Order: sequence, then structure tokens, then C-alpha cells
Amino acid sequence: MSAHRALSLYRRTQNSSEDLRVEKHAPLVRKIAYHMMSRLPASVDVDDLIQVGLIGLMEAARNFDPDAGVQFETFASQRIRGAMLDELRNADWLPRQARRNMREIERATVQLEQVLGRAALESEIAQKMNLPLSEYQDMLGDARGHQLLHYEDFEQDGDNDQLDQYAADTHQNPAQVLTDAHFRAQLIAGIGLLPEREKLLMALYYDEELNLKEIGAVLGVSESRVCQLHSQAIARLRGKLKDWLS
Repeated sequence: MSAHRALSLYRRTQNSSEDLRVEKHAPLVRKIAYHMMSRLPASVDVDDLIQVGLIGLMEAARNFDPDAGVQFETFASQRIRGAMLDELRNADWLPRQARRNMREIERATVQLEQVLGRAALESEIAQKMNLPLSEYQDMLGDARGHQLLHYEDFEQDGDNDQLDQYAADTHQNPAQVLTDAHFRAQLIAGIGLLPEREKLLMALYYDEELNLKEIGAVLGVSESRVCQLHSQAIARLRGKLKDWLS
């Protein structure tokens, strides 16, 4: 068999293998998209996420190395989520005011918990911010989709309201930080200090991969209340991890 014919056969086999992987794992794209949508504003179109997720899946199928010791689903999930996050960052989907509000909540939470020596109640944080409790909870709900780590946390000026359009130029990114053993240890410790309901919420969402409606059923609260609790938990954790985010 000539080298040219062998190469052609190899390419045809690879394309067929890629197509099979894409077809088999297409439902994974929808699963990840809808899981991600549970924390995103209603203005985000799930079909847009699915579309870019499929592109991420196809790239994963093209670049997958079976000899790398990683299962394709694990590899593909990372590529799919990455493609979706890139789309969200480019759209700058979280309003700047919502991000500013969350920073104010983080600061107030840190200051209170340093004084109290325990997790602050929502009513206490609202009082600290001179807000009615209902308005404070609305702020938490408006910040739906706020993340534990953002690329702007690692910008040199430390005051960038954009997401990560220029992240390629940074020396450190959230994915790298999350692989740091010391950071992970501090994150685990921070989760351990959360109020029990928020701790359970984080476990159900990130470990069990339940959506917010399902978590609401477990906790006996509405989906919108789960959003508020999630934002509150993220604010607490970001406050505890501020040394890593500065």
C-alpha cells in the first residue's frame, strides 16, 4: 500500500471516527448548555450556546488524542464549556452595574464576617449596605451567573470591568488557578465555612450537577431564591479568596 493511499485511508478513518464521536456526544452539548443556562440571565439564548458548543465538540473530536490517557467525554466537556464561555465573554453578558453590585456585596460581606467571626446573615449584609432586605436580594438575583473567578481578577490594573477579551495576554487564568493545590485547599476550606444551606446548594450544583429548579425542589425554595443563595455563596467565597484575586 502506497504512503499516499495509506494516508488517504487514515484520513477517511479519522473523519469517520470524528463524525461518530460528534454524533454520539451531541446530547452532551445540550446538557452542558442547559446546566449553564440555569445561572445565566434570561437574555442569553440557549440555542446560541448549543451552536458554539457543537463547534467546541467538533474541535474536540478533531484534536482528541486517544493515547493521552483522558476519556473523550472529559476532554470534550472542557472544550464545549470553553467555547460557550468564550461566547459569553465576547457578548459581555453580565451588566457592569450587576458586577459592581456584587463587588460591593463582597466587600460588605468580608467586613461583616471579620467583625462577627461567622457567616453574616443576608439581613445583616443588607443593613450594612443600608438597603432593605428585598432590594438586597434583588441585587443578588440580578447577579445571576456571577462566577467564582473572572479573568479580570488577574489583570494588571485590577480595575477592569470587561470580562476577558484580552485574556490571552495574561500570565495567569482561572483554569490555572483552579489547578493550584493551595488555592483548591483554601476554596474547600471556604466552602466548609458556608452556611449549611449554601454549602448544600454548592454541592448539588457543582458535584451533583442539578439545575436550579431541581435544587429548589431539594431545598424547598423557588428557583429565583436558589439564584439568590448561589450569588450569596459566591460573594462569600470570593471574599475569602480575595488574596488570590488581588
